[in-house]
Amino acid sequence: QVQLVESGGGLVQAGGSLRLSCAASGRTFSSVAMGWFRQAPGKEREFVATISWMNYTLYADAVKGRFTISRDNAKKMVYLQMNSLKPEDTAVYYCAASTRYTSRPADFSSWGQGTQVTVSS
Repeated sequence: QVQLVESGGGLVQAGGSLRLSCAASGRTFSSVAMGWFRQAPGKEREFVATISWMNYTLYADAVKGRFTISRDNAKKMVYLQMNSLKPEDTAVYYCAASTRYTSRPADFSSWGQGTQVTVSS
């Protein structure tokens, strides 16, 4: 099992940038895929990006070209660089771990508590 703690959320103006971080603990970090999801008020949790243990990446169409997911296995960290932010990116962002390289929330067994990102227009 992997324990996850997100940080880096905040308030930013449209067009701005934020970098989210996710600190992981547990012995299996380098062998799991890591993902970022988000949930806006009144909406279901949705996939944002995922990165495999071999650094293959997948992105949701809504963030492709603006967000970049990366990982540092030595530090047990995962990052989400978010550029050109839009008001519709406002949500609670969650870090998650999976033994599969996937975009399905149901395949992720470990979740962080989330960090709020608010983009003002």
